[in-house]
Amino acid sequence: MKKWKARLKALGFSLIILCSSYGFAQQGPERFDAEVKQITESTPVPDQGPIYLFTGSSSVRLWKDLPSYFPGKTIVNTGFGGSQTHELLHFAEELILHYHPQKVFIYEGDNDLASGKSPALVLKTMKTLVAKIQEALPEAGIVLISPKPSPSRWHLKKEYNDLNRLLEVYANTDSKVEFANVWDIAINPQGRPKPEIFLEDSLHMNKNGYDDWAKVIGKYFK
Repeated sequence: MKKWKARLKALGFSLIILCSSYGFAQQGPERFDAEVKQITESTPVPDQGPIYLFTGSSSVRLWKDLPSYFPGKTIVNTGFGGSQTHELLHFAEELILHYHPQKVFIYEGDNDLASGKSPALVLKTMKTLVAKIQEALPEAGIVLISPKPSPSRWHLKKEYNDLNRLLEVYANTDSKVEFANVWDIAINPQGRPKPEIFLEDSLHMNKNGYDDWAKVIGKYFK
């Protein structure tokens, strides 16, 4: 019975992901209006800094205890689940520029690839987003967090690797942009995503996954 319950729960997660992915392709950024409003209303601008802002899709949104990994740092989390790069670009004023961060950590591209976008298109949109941030906040540093591998999207491995290479090469062309590689730490000796760092949906991470992320991302607090 427990085994069947686990299977049904996993199937439920899969259906949610499938429906969400379909919705991503059918709707515009306005589908996040209410969520973005809730984020900005519940996340005031800190009265002390410097501010390190994390934003992007659900891998950021679900990192609920993010500040505890970096004590002594002023952390703001404006992640919004299910988002793609063009949607973060749409809400850049509310979710990034409004907070005047010293450094912006961006996790996007995961859902873009799952929705069928090409790595080249994701890079193009990311460049536009970075340019918008740099125009408003010329002194801010930007860290592009690599889309992670996950069991549920392993069939897109090539697309993920292509995007990560593009992001890394792009980051190397700008002294204010850095690339944080969280792909390699999520791969086991057999060359596949580590199952022990994922929730039952095989897409989102558990504490083990965020522990690994913190080891990489902590190097970018300068």
